[in-house]
Amino acid sequence: MWTLDQLEPEIDDIRRRIQQHRRELKEYFVARDRQVDLAILCAITREPLLLVGPPGTAKSDLVVKFTQSLGLGESDYFEYMLTKFTEPSEILGPIDISLLKEGRYVRRTKGMLPECRVAFLDEIFKSNSAILNTLLTILNERKFYQDGQPTPVNLMMLFAATNDIPDQSELEAMADRFVVKIETKPVKDRHFAELIDAGIQNEAYKASGQRPWARGTASLDDFLKLGRFMDLMFGYSSEPGADRARWFPRPVFAEMRRIVRALETEDKVFVSDRKLVKLYKLIRTQAFLDHGGAVEQGDLHLLAYVGNRRDELAVVEAKVRALLGLS
Repeated sequence: MWTLDQLEPEIDDIRRRIQQHRRELKEYFVARDRQVDLAILCAITREPLLLVGPPGTAKSDLVVKFTQSLGLGESDYFEYMLTKFTEPSEILGPIDISLLKEGRYVRRTKGMLPECRVAFLDEIFKSNSAILNTLLTILNERKFYQDGQPTPVNLMMLFAATNDIPDQSELEAMADRFVVKIETKPVKDRHFAELIDAGIQNEAYKASGQRPWARGTASLDDFLKLGRFMDLMFGYSSEPGADRARWFPRPVFAEMRRIVRALETEDKVFVSDRKLVKLYKLIRTQAFLDHGGAVEQGDLHLLAYVGNRRDELAVVEAKVRALLGLS
């Protein structure tokens, strides 16, 4: 694994390549800039991203194009629509019958979730408790169980989609793992002509087998290296508060605290302790990616995506942007 000394000389070039990669990817979507921004950020930090919206709003298309833009092939990508009847074998792989006869409980994982780099799970909250528990283990520990033994998974990025976020206690743990959630609303009313033009062009690409987005400027290694660099920076000093003192100016940190408190007290938006720490990491990483320095007030726009329930998402986004004076 890379060291800080190895990464520092090239980290600014990596930042610039990912910035360019982000700009290029946005060209293939209509009014999905914020979704692309969050996908890029969550890929760097290896945080899952939840896309909330009705069918036909480019959720899977965004994930597929992003995966292909990194040069990843079909074996690196896993996509599945979950239902309450989905069994673990459908995402983890079937049991190897020949080994089962020998008393071993081993799954054949080729082409399944444990071996992919990027996964897209549609209707994640319609899954049953067995699937939810399996996914929580994978998200929390990056492992699943083979023959009773913990086995690492290759998963780097998990994207999930839902049309709603049910207010059910058994789903709270999974919902809280998605630190940021963003709506993908239909855009046809405001971008009627642009949507048709882009859609027809996309159909032409499919018909001719072209994937121009697959020539992304940044590589998978660039994303891994920037994520590794940030992790090393967070642990650079053993002194508590050292990262915050250097990279998070007091006025900006105070503004972050004010916004979080306002959301909790005025809008009853719960921000768990775990989520707060993850938000700090995301904001720091976004700031470093965008301008390479300390967090600025505008970087706090990520707080716009901390809503928990479907009815909170638009309210939280509007409030945070208003508090920050963003259009």
